Amino acid sequence: MTCLTPKEFLERYAAAGTAKTQKSAGKLLALAALAGALIALGAAASSTAVHSLDNAGLARTVSGLLFPFGLCMVLVTGAELFTGNSLLLLSLLEKKCSLPGLLRNWVLVYLGNFLGAFLVAAGCVFFGQLSCSGGELAVYVIRLAAGKCALPFLSGFGLGIFCNVLVCLGVLLSLSAQDGAGRLMGAFLPVCCFVLCGFEHCVANMYYVSAGLLALQNPQYLQLAQAAGADLGSLTLGNFLLGNLLPVTLGNILGGGGLAALLWYAHLKENG
Repeated sequence: MTCLTPKEFLERYAAAGTAKTQKSAGKLLALAALAGALIALGAAASSTAVHSLDNAGLARTVSGLLFPFGLCMVLVTGAELFTGNSLLLLSLLEKKCSLPGLLRNWVLVYLGNFLGAFLVAAGCVFFGQLSCSGGELAVYVIRLAAGKCALPFLSGFGLGIFCNVLVCLGVLLSLSAQDGAGRLMGAFLPVCCFVLCGFEHCVANMYYVSAGLLALQNPQYLQLAQAAGADLGSLTLGNFLLGNLLPVTLGNILGGGGLAALLWYAHLKENG
């Protein structure tokens, strides 16, 4: 067979959850920081590619083709990504891990993802990567971050649900394949869809908004953004943490966890 059945790849993920929840804190943080950095690098690449495009549909299409390589690199390297790890609910329902182990994984991986994404954001800002096109990239990143911070709470929550349904489908489709090309394509397509639709991913936002906030500390970038008429009122640390990251994270958990529960009930639950 060229691919596994749903029952087979769900069982494979559930079994892998045992090791995920039993890794040492040091390894979890290291692998999570790697995942956060890889997602951030995919986000940085897509932003660089589209920052000068005026057509919104074309910009989203180009981003959708580039951003998914972040998740592909996460899967190939065995890094730990918070959004994908919402699928650990499968392991819990299959009694392959404990609730404290699951929550420990989520907390450590979330912190590690934030660290990795922030380091990439800081590097892009302070090493001059945002100076592309005479600073137009910096203006784009600032505007993007401000827009994310201005999202209503319910919008961030709902867009976060849709996003992580697709991200977790990407993880599972990758597991269903029996070869490297199939694994990468399985991960690529659902993530491409979430970027095209403009859904919200908490780890990607750890990069996007961190980069926007840090760019404001550069007088040149700030001046360019003001000259371009960017609305900077919403771009604050409080709006980032409570107005964007909180609802998007909750939505991501519900989207991924809900998908895990549905698939477990449909394919793994005995006497269902």
